[in-house]
Amino acid sequence: MGNVRRIYVEKKDDYAVKGKELLEDISSYLNIASVKKVRELIRYDVENITDATFEVACKTVFSEPPVDFLYLEEFPKKDDDKVFSVEFLPGQFDQRADSAVQCVRFLNEEENPIIRTAITYVIEGGVSDEELEKIKAYCINPVDSRETGMDKPETLVMEYDDPADVIIFDGFSAMDEAALKELYNSLGLAMTFKDFQHIQNYFKAEENRDPSMTEIRVLDTYWSDHCRHTTFSTELKNIEFEDGYYRAPIETSYQSYLDTREELFKGRTDKFVCLMDLAIMGMRKLREDGKLDDMEVSDEINACSVIVPVEMDYGNGPVTEEWLVFFKNETHNHPTEIEPFGGAATCLGGAIRDPLSGRGYVYQAMRVTGAADPTVPVSATLKGKLSQKKLVRGAASGYSSYGNQIGLATGYVKEIYHPNYVAKRMEIGAVMGAAPRRCVKRENSDPGDIIILLGGQTGRDGCGGATGSSKVHTEASIETCGAEVQKGNAPTERKIQRLFRREEVSSLIKKCNDFGAGGVSVAIGELAAGLTVDLDKVPKKYAGLDGTELAISESQERMAVVVDPKDVAEFMKYAEEENLEATEVAVVTESPRLVLKWRGKEIVNLSRAFLDTNGAHQETDVVVTLPSEKDACLDVIAVDCVKEAVEKEDAKTAFLSMLSDLNVCSQKGLVEMFDSSIGAASVLMPYGGKYQLTETQAMVAKLPVLKGKTDTVTMMSYGFDPVVSSWSPYHGAIYAVTQSMAKIVAAGGDYKKIRFTFQEYFKRMTEDASRWGQPFAALLGAFDAQLGYGLPSIGGKDSMSGTFNDIDVPPTLVSFAVDVAKTGDVVTPELKTDGNKLVRFAIDKDDYDIPVYEKVMALYDGIAKLMQDKVVVSAYALDSYGIAAAVAKMAFGNKLGVTFADELELEELFTGALGDILVEVDADRVNEIDLDYDVIGTVRDNGKFTIGNVEITVDEALKAWCGTLEKVFPTKAVKATDALDTPIYKADSIYVCKNKIAQPTVFIPVFPGTNCEYDSRKAFERAGAHVETRVFKNMTASQIRESVEEFERTINQAQIIMFPGGFSAGDEPDGSAKFFATAFRNEKMKEAVTKLLNERDGLALGICNGFQALIKLGLVPHGQIVGQDENSPTLTFNTINRHISKMAYTKVVSNKSPWLAQATLGGTYVNPASHGEGRFVAPKEWLDKLFANGQVATVYSDINGNVSMDEEWNINGSYCSIEGITSPDGRCFGKMAHSERRDSSVAVNIYGEQDLKIFESGVAYFRD
Repeated sequence: MGNVRRIYVEKKDDYAVKGKELLEDISSYLNIASVKKVRELIRYDVENITDATFEVACKTVFSEPPVDFLYLEEFPKKDDDKVFSVEFLPGQFDQRADSAVQCVRFLNEEENPIIRTAITYVIEGGVSDEELEKIKAYCINPVDSRETGMDKPETLVMEYDDPADVIIFDGFSAMDEAALKELYNSLGLAMTFKDFQHIQNYFKAEENRDPSMTEIRVLDTYWSDHCRHTTFSTELKNIEFEDGYYRAPIETSYQSYLDTREELFKGRTDKFVCLMDLAIMGMRKLREDGKLDDMEVSDEINACSVIVPVEMDYGNGPVTEEWLVFFKNETHNHPTEIEPFGGAATCLGGAIRDPLSGRGYVYQAMRVTGAADPTVPVSATLKGKLSQKKLVRGAASGYSSYGNQIGLATGYVKEIYHPNYVAKRMEIGAVMGAAPRRCVKRENSDPGDIIILLGGQTGRDGCGGATGSSKVHTEASIETCGAEVQKGNAPTERKIQRLFRREEVSSLIKKCNDFGAGGVSVAIGELAAGLTVDLDKVPKKYAGLDGTELAISESQERMAVVVDPKDVAEFMKYAEEENLEATEVAVVTESPRLVLKWRGKEIVNLSRAFLDTNGAHQETDVVVTLPSEKDACLDVIAVDCVKEAVEKEDAKTAFLSMLSDLNVCSQKGLVEMFDSSIGAASVLMPYGGKYQLTETQAMVAKLPVLKGKTDTVTMMSYGFDPVVSSWSPYHGAIYAVTQSMAKIVAAGGDYKKIRFTFQEYFKRMTEDASRWGQPFAALLGAFDAQLGYGLPSIGGKDSMSGTFNDIDVPPTLVSFAVDVAKTGDVVTPELKTDGNKLVRFAIDKDDYDIPVYEKVMALYDGIAKLMQDKVVVSAYALDSYGIAAAVAKMAFGNKLGVTFADELELEELFTGALGDILVEVDADRVNEIDLDYDVIGTVRDNGKFTIGNVEITVDEALKAWCGTLEKVFPTKAVKATDALDTPIYKADSIYVCKNKIAQPTVFIPVFPGTNCEYDSRKAFERAGAHVETRVFKNMTASQIRESVEEFERTINQAQIIMFPGGFSAGDEPDGSAKFFATAFRNEKMKEAVTKLLNERDGLALGICNGFQALIKLGLVPHGQIVGQDENSPTLTFNTINRHISKMAYTKVVSNKSPWLAQATLGGTYVNPASHGEGRFVAPKEWLDKLFANGQVATVYSDINGNVSMDEEWNINGSYCSIEGITSPDGRCFGKMAHSERRDSSVAVNIYGEQDLKIFESGVAYFRD
């Protein structure tokens, strides 16, 4: 049958974690008890590959012999098994197939294979047809996937029909209203009919012609709510406030806004009242008052950016430089609702691209999301929707996959649960970026300038994404919007990050825009008033795309860069060095018109003035519904069952019920999916204390300096409570701002330097004036808070489509607060010492439940001074769940207890306290506090929470806190906690280098998916080595050959080869490890590595995916490149079947390796671990041999060096708890934990020694 070869790859039973997880879901979530086993096989269809390459690829690319079964053409199954296969819809990006193609070409650069993948499920046990359909519905999201048959195709070569010419709407300009309306209804546009009439008038009056289909689609995209904020720009005419107790403060804020407008816009007739005007009025006023001198002002609309003086040390004493600090929040609510993985992944990708296009290096991310209860059974799912459990898990996997691949530390993750997010989930990504100001040019586009399209290729994915997220959503629309979801390709965006981080590159860029919503038409269209774009030059993923698709496709990971014609060749050379596709696609023109050409013809030719009208002028009235005084929810007990227990004076039930509440309970299983440590700059880990159980409230990171040192840090926090906002959007916004400030203050920041960016997310606006009252009231509250605190919001993002049928999301205004501080300012939240006092500082409120801004500022300033004087040793910002929840979270990290003060009423422990701050103070220094305060308790090391005569053990509290979401986001897969008797191996002698050199050279290869090269380089340079990094270029056969030769030359000049970490969402091949492993089987590179080890006494190190590369090549445990067989040791999926990111304690159990010469034998060290495939497995014979030879170098342990199979410490379920092994002589060393991710003031809330000194030991091996 044709030339297509089919392979099935299945994990052996011991490693089949995905099938086991699906079996658990079918049993406990779908309530189908008859299924006995689920098998999951990866299906590869392969064409255009030679026999020899195929044979090698089967054992190196498609499968891994130690853990996989590989079947050719057919796989064994029972007659009564139910089997079905799932593949991506045509046009969707398949990262697994893409990675496989690249790996095959590493084996033989002349190959041009075509690969398609699918997942085949085998259901064992008696299931009815109806039950099988339920299982299929659970496994298949029709938005991006479909069931596929078992028959093998004749060929994988796709035949694409030549697209027809773009349609011209003949007679459009002359249509009467009825005909125009009929056409409008047939096109499924996001714009209003009024906009459509506006277009007709334009073409009739100014162009004297009829429009093309592309012009209509481009205008629909350009004017979409997503791109042009049309809802926020609608003029608000008659604004009415209902009567009620809270009318006075809300109306006063409105009058203040009108007075400010009059002051700033006096005499101007072009400005009208709208949500956008209200959203930015606070910033305008504070800037006018001289309180925003640090904001960077530019024509480029990339992200919020402030100018920050940074003290740097390059080795000759401190110097001050100006840096740009960027921050940006992005939502992908609609895409994530319909396709959780892709929607959430591109939420982060989009958030990154904004500061990246401004030439900022993005180094930290925050994820704040909203969902309905994910613990309810699947039967509770609304028709036409995905279940909440599938949504929250899929979205978390997508966001974490993208961040983990690109190498971005996610410093804070929080999911907010509210029943109304069943309408549409909330998916927010907020990021921090930075760059030296000297590296960033801000210039205008001049006629003749060239626009280069950089990065990914264009396909149908994301067509209509901007308009799709702006449309009305119903049960019926879900079935038709799959193409609107963008697909992320993080390794490509990583390449753009590397390129833009080079100063010689960023200095060539005059202007840049990212390809977010709207594709070519918007990304390039916004760069200059006049442009001619040649769509025929736009690189395509596949043939068959017409001009309209090329114009509006939102295929990701693309940038449009404006470059002076004289600099084009140099820029293209740099792009090639980073393995990036770059194409000249447009030129800036004198005439202010957007012209798009396809097949040599103009298919778009629009005046800039018309484009910039943003559609027809829209107007509406507003009715503000006032909150009910009797329903006020600020100073109440937020959880009903807790309130009932308090009324019964049942302290224990109240305490444990509060901790198990959905919005209080542990989210550790969710948070640990996200790499929080890459970049070696995260000052706080998400969970701190000896037991990593105290959650932080802000993310803090050092600036991402490439050279030198700095102690400057950025802080980011969020504030929002959906219950308060649902009661009163006005109060909700004020307290969102206040809460975000309180969290910064509690982390040691100075509130006076805070800058905000807001995320607005509301129900869809209609002609109903009362619907407009929600966002209007919220923005009035935010305006009031900005002026009250004297702190501006300098950015934001609005999403106004939070409606499904008749269900609306809760009115949402999330405040993100950003501050700049020093490492020495940072305060961590875990309780520290027995006998210390817990002190509460409460904010003052007025009669309308609004913070008294002046008093809040004085309080926060006073707390900051106490922190500077080291009176405060830990702090926590309180929320709507009160003192008890905060105290417990502070105590968990070090498993300390707290005795609450006798005078504290039970109700006070559980009453909401938004804006208040709780601090831990040395008992002897309480008298130094010169503020109003209450002592609410004493820290104890007895492991008990004591309320009067009621005692609750920390273990009881932890059980309640950890249990609620365990089945949604598990923290453990295996319950075993068996202690292990791990021997210590003391070598008689350690290998001595015979080829000494004063400064060894380290070679660090960079492949697609590599993301740890910067951290690895800094670690080696800090140890005194010279480091060479090289990017393996693989876009063409000739580039692959050139890269092999360059790698060979570089290895021949090096003493150490270091394989850094990296990721791939494709699972198979697993990340950059298989890129390394296939590339280094090339005979030239294999010989170069052999000579380095055998002739020059060289060393090899692999960390995380680099360890996987070493083990797949055979460098560990064999010490030479020999590959693997079915009995070889290897690394496979973590037992929990997800990515794990946490600080791992490891114990040095052998001193055989030169890499561990400066580590203490038997010593325990703590380093970040971040991997999805880190579980070390091997047959017993190999395990015995490795221990006997002293090749087991490091094992996972607890903080005291105790070794066990407890997954709390043996984080991935490794056999014998093995973390790192060596070659027989110790010169090749592979380990999972990231020892390179260390620096001063990093992970300060983690306890234990972080420095194994492996880099210093490696360098000293050649010197001493």
